[in-house]
Amino acid sequence: MGVKVGDGAGSNQAEDDVASTMLTVSGMTCGHCQAKVERALQGVNGVYSATVDRAAGTAEVETSDAVSAGELIAAVERAGYRAAVAA
Repeated sequence: MGVKVGDGAGSNQAEDDVASTMLTVSGMTCGHCQAKVERALQGVNGVYSATVDRAAGTAEVETSDAVSAGELIAAVERAGYRAAVAA
């Protein structure tokens, strides 16, 4: 799914609770698109943070281990864009 991140120091989540997933996102053409994708990802239960880079066509999402990449992709697709797990 994703790569475990964090050292547990100063964090509210235990180290094994946080996963980082990088997605490729296509179809974003403006800042509004970027914000829409970011809001869609942040709306998924278990997402701690989502950072979208329109120019690079990527989204880095930190989640609980319970969130699957499929859930993140589905959220982006519901917002009207295409997404896949980055290689």
